[in-house]
Amino acid sequence: MPIFSHRKNKAKTAAKPFRLNRLPLRRAPVQADTSATGAAPAPMRGRAIYLLPNAFTTAALFCGFYAIVMAMNQQFTNAAVAIFAAMVLDATDGRVARLTNTQSEFGAQYDSLSDMVSFGAAPALIVYEWALRGMGKLGWLAAFIYCAGAALRLARFNTNIGVVDKRFFQGLPSPAAAALVAGFIWLMDDLRIAGADFNWLSWVITVYAGLTMVTNVPFYSFKDVNYRKSVPFIAIFLIALVFVAVSSDPPKVLFGLFVIYGLSGYGVAAWQWAKGRPVSIVQTEPENGDDK
Repeated sequence: MPIFSHRKNKAKTAAKPFRLNRLPLRRAPVQADTSATGAAPAPMRGRAIYLLPNAFTTAALFCGFYAIVMAMNQQFTNAAVAIFAAMVLDATDGRVARLTNTQSEFGAQYDSLSDMVSFGAAPALIVYEWALRGMGKLGWLAAFIYCAGAALRLARFNTNIGVVDKRFFQGLPSPAAAALVAGFIWLMDDLRIAGADFNWLSWVITVYAGLTMVTNVPFYSFKDVNYRKSVPFIAIFLIALVFVAVSSDPPKVLFGLFVIYGLSGYGVAAWQWAKGRPVSIVQTEPENGDDK
């Protein structure tokens, strides 16, 4: 009996088929039951791509590319106007995404890449073609300072978006810096003044815009303005006056407005300094978490 039992068990073991080890199946995450509280689960939008806001971003990217092409063809007025058109589109895509609840990580990254072309590379190349080419090494170095400042400004904005005061930008925003450079070119070209006649002034404006983008100077962001709040009648009339002033002479008015804004940050820093809250113009301490 023991021998027979041993052979029987051995036969059963030999007949057992060979199977590969299977990985455990991943179960879909179970959402919490919200029937008791009545709260709807938050939608997952990590990898979503939405048409409407990204169409505005693509249009802004096209304007930046078009500005570069126009500068290569020596049509600097069209190049400057394209930069301002990109500013309008860049200010629109984020608001459209929030109004339609179509924010996504893809849209945020795509917007930054579009800004780098429209407000970083394009203004640097335009001002180089217009006035800085004849200055040799000093000319292209100034254009690179602006381009590098825009890249660093956008990278810092993306990493510090959740920790800075939303009422103020940390440094001159890249669209305003681009408007400062492109507005000056538009104004001089409208006055029929060649870039070579004001190459040093163009150099100063370009370097100033590039360096101011990477400072800690606070520039008002207008993000705390409640556009849904009722306003007095005179406010609508003032807005109409602004449109009239801009349409009367766009190069002079727009460049003047952005010169005031480009200097306003230092005025805010001086005002905070006078109140005993000094602002460090140059950041000397590492960012949170940068312990490498």
